[in-house]
Amino acid sequence: MRKIIIYLVFAFAVIGLQAQSLEGYLQEAELNSPLIQALELRYNIAKEKVNEVNTLPNTTFGAGYFVSEPETRTGPQRAKFSVSQMLPWFGTITTRENYASSMAETEYMEIVISKRKLALSVAQSYYNLYGIQAKQQVLLENIQLLKTYETLALTSVEVGKASAVDVLKLQIRQNELQQQKDVLEQSYLAEQAVFNNLLNRDESLVVEVVDVMDIPESDPMLNKENLNLNPELLKYDQLYESVAQSELLNQKENAPSFGIGLDYIPVSERGDMMVSDNGKDIVMPMVTFSVPIFNNKFKSVTKQNELRQKEIELQKEERLNVLENTYANAISQRNQARIAHQTQEKNLKQAKDAEEILVKNYETGTIDFNDVLDIQELQLKFQTNQIQSVQLYYLQSAIINYLINK
Repeated sequence: MRKIIIYLVFAFAVIGLQAQSLEGYLQEAELNSPLIQALELRYNIAKEKVNEVNTLPNTTFGAGYFVSEPETRTGPQRAKFSVSQMLPWFGTITTRENYASSMAETEYMEIVISKRKLALSVAQSYYNLYGIQAKQQVLLENIQLLKTYETLALTSVEVGKASAVDVLKLQIRQNELQQQKDVLEQSYLAEQAVFNNLLNRDESLVVEVVDVMDIPESDPMLNKENLNLNPELLKYDQLYESVAQSELLNQKENAPSFGIGLDYIPVSERGDMMVSDNGKDIVMPMVTFSVPIFNNKFKSVTKQNELRQKEIELQKEERLNVLENTYANAISQRNQARIAHQTQEKNLKQAKDAEEILVKNYETGTIDFNDVLDIQELQLKFQTNQIQSVQLYYLQSAIINYLINK
């Protein structure tokens, strides 16, 4: 089980600090999850069923009293006592245990799948929190930048090189960015509640998210063949095995069952004559067989099991197609994120160059504050897009790890 935690940290060595933080949240989520705890209890119940099936039919006891004692050569019979035990065919109990064990393993796969899905949800929420936090920081930086330009505009107004309208435009833009920041704060609180609920703790607790994340220069080597080892597919293999065990049990139960028993009849002595074995009690061992001659149930169950196995094979094939499509889309989205990030990096550098030119123009006494607003808007757009690219990259990486990690 612990290997799943290691495999599902959804992070790479290039962001070691973030990986450690996220791994701790993943462990906490797994330990606190009521769903996983419920599934583990269901698994324990399924394992206990192995002991349930390791049993024999009830032993039958019987007793009877002869109201009118039948007379025999050795004396009158007074009563009759009997005990019998039915036994299944050889190997039936072992087959029942194997079937119960296979069903328990199916429940175990549900635990593995749920842990993976929980880890994926926690990682995705974590990256959403990072994206919101990073955008808030960018907005704050841009607000500070506009305040700097506002100071320059006020100075220019004093010397007659700018109008009060330029100052108002800069102030209006600051108000707009502050509004966006306040809206993001509400989004952050909502996502923080989602994250804390995934960890099954107070939704108002503060979540520690790293300040900076970046896209690594190269991606780790991927082995798509590991997709076949995804628990969502292995679950169908286990279901198929459980049906196979069910059929073995069906064949065993189709075999005859037999029973052993003993009848004991106490006999009174004859008083009218002396005979050999006078008053000797009767002990009669018995063997019985139960043969399903006219029972079509077992043939029907065999047919049902064959159809069920075909159904499971088709379900697995369909699920594999879904996972392959998800994998291909995640790879594509992650590559798109890298391309977009590189493009925004270039755009952001050029926007900063333009900003430097404006500052130098101010030093020479000429500055167009409309250009300042345009450049600031472009710069904010590129910064936001860059954050979204980083967020998308790690969201898709989380999906890829969910799909192909062993």
